[in-house]
Amino acid sequence: MKSISKESVKKKFKSWCNFPNLIKNLNDTDFMKRKDFIKQASLTTGAGLLLPSFSLGSQSHPILGSNDRIRIGAIGVNGMGWADTKALIKIPGVELVAICDVDQNVLDKRKKEIETLGLKVKSFSDYRALLDQKNIDAVVIGTPDHWHALMMIHASEAGKHVYCEKPIGNSIGECNAMVSAQERYGNVVQVGQWQRSQQHFKDATNFIATGVLGPIRTVKVWCYQGWMRPADQVADSAPPPGVDYKSWLGPAPMKSFNASRYHFHFRWFWDYAGGLMTDWGVHLLDYALLGMQASLPKSIVGLGGKFAYPTLAEETPDTLTTLYEFDNFNLVWDSAMGIDNGSYGRDHGIAFVGNHATLVLNRGGWEVIEESRSKNKVAKPLVKPSDNGLEQHALNFVKAIRENAPQSVNCSIQQGAHVATVAQMGNVSYRSGQKLLWDGAKGQFSDAKINDQYFTNPYFNGYQLPKY
Repeated sequence: MKSISKESVKKKFKSWCNFPNLIKNLNDTDFMKRKDFIKQASLTTGAGLLLPSFSLGSQSHPILGSNDRIRIGAIGVNGMGWADTKALIKIPGVELVAICDVDQNVLDKRKKEIETLGLKVKSFSDYRALLDQKNIDAVVIGTPDHWHALMMIHASEAGKHVYCEKPIGNSIGECNAMVSAQERYGNVVQVGQWQRSQQHFKDATNFIATGVLGPIRTVKVWCYQGWMRPADQVADSAPPPGVDYKSWLGPAPMKSFNASRYHFHFRWFWDYAGGLMTDWGVHLLDYALLGMQASLPKSIVGLGGKFAYPTLAEETPDTLTTLYEFDNFNLVWDSAMGIDNGSYGRDHGIAFVGNHATLVLNRGGWEVIEESRSKNKVAKPLVKPSDNGLEQHALNFVKAIRENAPQSVNCSIQQGAHVATVAQMGNVSYRSGQKLLWDGAKGQFSDAKINDQYFTNPYFNGYQLPKY
């Protein structure tokens, strides 16, 4: 192999790992933790046979020194999985040793990028073969949503730490199973809700906690995404060369390949994901719940449909409004595909509407807008982001591994399960066409038929959701 200088590698690496849409300042800060609101053990298994698992029993994860290398493997390297991986390997002492994808075209593309650094990694099409590698300490899971649960659980069984993209599960039952797996094996699991590691989001919630907004009666969460629209309807076809489509489907129902459901557009189909409600909702609803220190709602009503793009390829709604009832406030989710004109002149955000002022928060910063009728005037100009949330999130994950401190991650599997459950509640209400009541004591909906139909997605093709 041609030798290259350290400076050359450093220069190429800096260029390769550039994120033009993210801010570059790194500050490894602590983050206030939210209570673990969801500790549920009820699991519903799907049909089929249980795949071979990594039955290693309870793992003992050693504390690593600052000079010890952390070797990672990445599963699903086409989109955010690759962005997560690049953020991790920018950290000194973190080494990428393996990548996995069911699309050989994606694997070849990533291997070429890696080779520009003078590095080599193993590549796999089967994630279980990657998990068998003894030299891998942690894995990144960046696959379509319907694969997250199985891969996270099997990685935990194999003694690996996990960075799992959001949403963690494609049903409430999957979320519960993932929580149980982490609690059994005690590994470090970071959920890819990187806003939890970004300073201005923390500062905004700290400001809310002071109480100066007055009683908060309503929290509005909106997501208007003009760049996101469903794909055109196309005919079924053979999978592209190099794509292991059967493995891509995994536990999802067997269906003919269709390009409108593949890669980015898997998000708009119930078998694989939950639309904008889970794609962006887990980011935004997370901070709504965190700001209010809220657990789970008492009732949920979701209304919407394919209003804007009735002829395009999608199952999830392009327009959705969901009302969540809590004890002392209402939370409203409002999403729309293909348009950007959301509330307060922003395409996405969270608004905490108090008697004295309204705090508006999104990825562009936060501000406080005074209430004209209040005698207690409160206002604050826009505070823009000061750091890179994704890179901070990666730093926090690595630090937790080195200290063998699973609960020190900024977004634990328990916290990821909490918001994913709330998002799934909205989808279940929409899909069922019913107002739903949540039984907190039982950790399920009050309607048994709803639980039977929607609580856990059925598994197909010989796969089964492990239960603990």
